[in-house]
Amino acid sequence: MATGIVEEFLELKSETDADLLAMQCGDFYEFFAEDAEIVGEELDLTVSQKSSHGSSYPMAGVPIDDLTPYLKALVERGRRVAVADQYETEDGHAREITRVVTPGTLLETTDAEAQYLAAIVREEGADGDPYGLAFADVTTGRFLLTTAADAAAARAELYRFDPVEVLPGPNVRTDDELLDGLRENLQTTVSLPETASFEPGRARRAVRERFGTETLDSVGLDSEPPIRAAGAALAYVEGTGAGVLASITRLTVYGSTDRVELDATTQRNLELTETIRGGEDGSLLATIDHTVTNAGSRLLREWLTRPRRDREVLERRHDAVEALAAAPIERDHLREILTDAYDLERLAARATSGSAGARQLLSVRDTLGLIPHLSEAIAGTPLADSPVAAVVDAPDRETAAELRSELDEALAEDPPSSVSSGGIIARGHDAELDELIDRHEEAKRWIDTLAEREKRDHGLSHVTVDRNKTDGYYVQVGKSVADQVPEHYREIKTLKNSKRFVTDELAEREREILRLEEARSDLERELFGELRDRVGDAAALLQDVGRAIAELDALCSLAEHAAGNDWTRPSLAEPGELAIEAGRHPVVERTTDFVPNDLRLDEDRGFLIVTGPNMSGKSTYMRQAALITLLAQVGSFVPARAARIGLVDGIYTRVGALDELAQGRSTFMVEMQELSKILHSASEESLVILDEVGRGTATYDGISIAWAATEYLHNEVRARTLFATHYHELTALADHLPRVENVHVAVDDGDGDDDRGVTFLRTVREGPTDRSYGVHVADLAGVPDPVVDRAGTVLDRLRQEKAIEARGGNAGLADASGDETTQVVFDLSSGSFESDAASGSGSGPETMREATETGGPAEALTDGDPSRGVGGSDEGADGSGRTDPAVDPEVESVLEELADVDVEETPPLELSGRIQEWQRRLTDGE
Repeated sequence: MATGIVEEFLELKSETDADLLAMQCGDFYEFFAEDAEIVGEELDLTVSQKSSHGSSYPMAGVPIDDLTPYLKALVERGRRVAVADQYETEDGHAREITRVVTPGTLLETTDAEAQYLAAIVREEGADGDPYGLAFADVTTGRFLLTTAADAAAARAELYRFDPVEVLPGPNVRTDDELLDGLRENLQTTVSLPETASFEPGRARRAVRERFGTETLDSVGLDSEPPIRAAGAALAYVEGTGAGVLASITRLTVYGSTDRVELDATTQRNLELTETIRGGEDGSLLATIDHTVTNAGSRLLREWLTRPRRDREVLERRHDAVEALAAAPIERDHLREILTDAYDLERLAARATSGSAGARQLLSVRDTLGLIPHLSEAIAGTPLADSPVAAVVDAPDRETAAELRSELDEALAEDPPSSVSSGGIIARGHDAELDELIDRHEEAKRWIDTLAEREKRDHGLSHVTVDRNKTDGYYVQVGKSVADQVPEHYREIKTLKNSKRFVTDELAEREREILRLEEARSDLERELFGELRDRVGDAAALLQDVGRAIAELDALCSLAEHAAGNDWTRPSLAEPGELAIEAGRHPVVERTTDFVPNDLRLDEDRGFLIVTGPNMSGKSTYMRQAALITLLAQVGSFVPARAARIGLVDGIYTRVGALDELAQGRSTFMVEMQELSKILHSASEESLVILDEVGRGTATYDGISIAWAATEYLHNEVRARTLFATHYHELTALADHLPRVENVHVAVDDGDGDDDRGVTFLRTVREGPTDRSYGVHVADLAGVPDPVVDRAGTVLDRLRQEKAIEARGGNAGLADASGDETTQVVFDLSSGSFESDAASGSGSGPETMREATETGGPAEALTDGDPSRGVGGSDEGADGSGRTDPAVDPEVESVLEELADVDVEETPPLELSGRIQEWQRRLTDGE
């Protein structure tokens, strides 16, 4: 048994696994010991000291009425906060933990984004077994379940919903890679509820108790993993004691066939809701979000991250956007009405949890009152014959009107923020309350006129009547006339210039007023509770109306952007077709003078190899294709002159890569894992975007991987693919694979000899290119001129397959003034430069091997003059011009075979194999 307030705090803290405890002490919530230091630092609260039984403890506190914003601030920092409330007992008072507030169970939020709590379960067995996921947003009452085929799919769903708190199941909480990735990429809080809540029987019982015994059958859910996740999520929400479980009224099951697959990598690469740098500005959502309500913005985000595959749904959205875009006056009128709408989904959750105040119920009333105005704004306009009218008419308007009327009749127009303050219920709503108010007002009038009566009846001056907590009601008389008060005045206090008195009648009136105030407060609290329960019972209706308002707002936003940016309605085609005329990048076009480009993919042209310079726009071209496809399957218009979009089942991207060294993964490993995910997941109905593959390893390794991946995507997966590469060898595949075509981003390079005189045209044309203009990009980046000039020289010699002099490196070595230089040859097989100085004359076998591997032996060894013999003389020993007979026969054989090779016609992998064979033979002959 605790013997002091700090000891009681520490005892209660030991009963919870929450990070912090806020304990009510009278009119404050106090934090002690380490908790006080934490909240003091994080919330900038003053930390004092509290003595208890000879020890001193840090202490910090906040007033009772101010607890909510402080809780919100702590929870948004990932803290779980237990709240211990004080209650009266026969011996005084006691305290107990009444709720635990966590990131996923916080109702009091002003953030427009959804606040999802996620539970994840993996079916017992191998790593490839399915995952069950449950997503609950207690602020809106949404509860969704799904099954993910594997860990990658589960991560994609978690990334899509971006939960603020995650509850891992028993065999998921040991998956360090998954949990560390969630903490790092989602900035989520990982909480560990009791494992028993994930047990199948207990979980199924929790779901049935919440949604009804027949619900699982009616929604077609018979898979155990999502049921286990759902049961654990429900148990966790209920266990917090925050009363928010009641806000969850509907269970929705969705599957992979409903939505376009967007894995976490694709969502990041396409910058749907935030840029790769982490900010929202510059994302697709920030660009097209013109919503005027929090619910509308939340829904638009959901549409972007969960595109649809249902043609009927998409056609209906396109019809609505088209109608709204063509009716600017009506659209503006609707948007003006919507600016007065409150977030009904969240207000419903507050009502069901019992935390809604009078002002929140007024917000419900006012928002329900907008439905008739929205209908009137649509009636008699072209919008009346469009799906826009159906959106507004979808909720039960009659029931909504009845609820609005009831709230209007029951609530005072300007109620106080606290129920205990009185004045919440309007006059005329309840006869008993009206009578109490009348009697209370009559008693108050008697008090208010008492001073004037006392002056008149007893000839007193300087008389006032007031009230405070210590003295109650009293009559205050100036000292100069205090001896003139009548005998029934009883003095209760003497002040410097006055005295205070009380009478029996005044005391009785005070007791009457206190009784009336208490009775009025109790009755108002009861009536308001009934009214709030009535609103809570109508949570499903409020969610319907809120969803309709959000949908109308989102559609207006899409129409607003389409009308203002010359976007066009896409034509939905069968899977496999993608035809874009004058397409643009939806974000980049807002910040630059954009050059539109066409794109065509179909059954006969399903794989485009995109080549061109660095920074010329290859990535933009490919990403805009993905974004236009995505926008079409959101239900939006698209940035193009015209577009036919074949519905896709998934969009997969591999664009750049970052080190994840903390997880033991290098850039190249990340690249290969992303490629692996695409090759395993994409289908014939998918769209694949590859921006460089194999660049993080040796040249031949990279080409080999890129070549093999191209063949696999073309032959086996058959997904529509755009592949940007600087491996120009891959362009030869267009001559051998029937569905592969080449396109390139054009440049104007002047005379064609100087990479520094290049103009990027941003125009995509048919056919390949054979140059990347990297030296020009280095110049643009501000690389010092000597480096750029030298790079140009080296590049020229490499193109001519000439030897390169390595300048400097050791003391006293090479410079232009005549210092010593070293001649080297670039070895393609190793991707490195090798010196031939050690071989003396340069005619030994090692030099021969290096030269052969460059593909130009004579030029490499003779500084570009093919007329000179390998040994350095004009003719061989026999005067025939043949190679010196001292040359090893094996070397001579290799050279002869090399001379017969048509480099332009030989596939790179075959050429690579032959070079390796020649290298082996030359090495063995040394």
